[in-house]
Amino acid sequence: MTLLAMRDRESVLAVRFAISPLWETQAAVQALADERGRTYHGPWLHHVLADATRIDWMPLLAVLPRSGYVPDFLTPPPTTAAPAFGDQLAQVGATDPLQVAIEIQRCRESVHDEMSRRRLGSLLADPERARDQLTGLLADAWTTLLERHWARVRSLLDHDIAERSRTLARHGLRHALAGLHPKVRWTDDGISLRNDCERTVAVDERGLLLMPSAYLWPRVAAIIEEPWQPTIIYPANGIAALWQSTQAVPEALSRLLGRTRARILTTLDEPLSTTALAAKHALSPAGVSRHLLALRNAGLVTTTRNGHEVRYRPTELGLMLLQAND
Repeated sequence: MTLLAMRDRESVLAVRFAISPLWETQAAVQALADERGRTYHGPWLHHVLADATRIDWMPLLAVLPRSGYVPDFLTPPPTTAAPAFGDQLAQVGATDPLQVAIEIQRCRESVHDEMSRRRLGSLLADPERARDQLTGLLADAWTTLLERHWARVRSLLDHDIAERSRTLARHGLRHALAGLHPKVRWTDDGISLRNDCERTVAVDERGLLLMPSAYLWPRVAAIIEEPWQPTIIYPANGIAALWQSTQAVPEALSRLLGRTRARILTTLDEPLSTTALAAKHALSPAGVSRHLLALRNAGLVTTTRNGHEVRYRPTELGLMLLQAND
């Protein structure tokens, strides 16, 4: 068991949520290679498999073992709530080769498969070259596996954080942590993570970072080695519906509004942003904005603000129209 010891008030107050497109990228590579990761990702796999098979992922998979230590320099904990992939990748590419060597060696010591150990030994022979090669493969993974689907994945992660933030505000940190994963729980000494590692990690004034992931299910992961900020990565809620097609649209509603606007209105069973709607319907954000403007001018949708994000929901008239078409 790993204990993340919250030493003082400052460490508790600094607990925060973040999204990491770089973490999701390496997790997508693992899901591509691991049949367990395909449970909820079959439609995604169907879209990416042809392009993915043209790339040799072996050097990257060597440092992403199913069981064992994964080098943290590949997915440094983000310092902002939602960093850009390019900024994160640049951070990986600038990692000190000595840090690369330390973490790849730690990975090599944690795995027992001889083939994996040989591949990791080859990477250790030239840490700077290994860093550049792995950085390039992460860039390939982003463009091949995730970039086209990021808006949909990002919407899922945003929704998870919004729900857990409301729980945190209403009920406190203990309740917010209780639903992360069965292996994570609050104790009098801090946060315990049930794993094979017996150690205590001090959470200092940097606080604890909590990151939802679309590709991690059913596992939970943690970053606990220096110099990185302590981080828990957990499966986001709603993964089962991530790749589902949108619900059927009544034909009468389509004739009245047009099929796309009817689809958008039907989707608003919860407030959603333009980006989230674009991801759900495989449309451009600009196209969705035009349809939302038309629906708003017709008095069928209205807006609410959630932080910096504008979300759309049906008006009373819009709800009456949907109910009449049920």
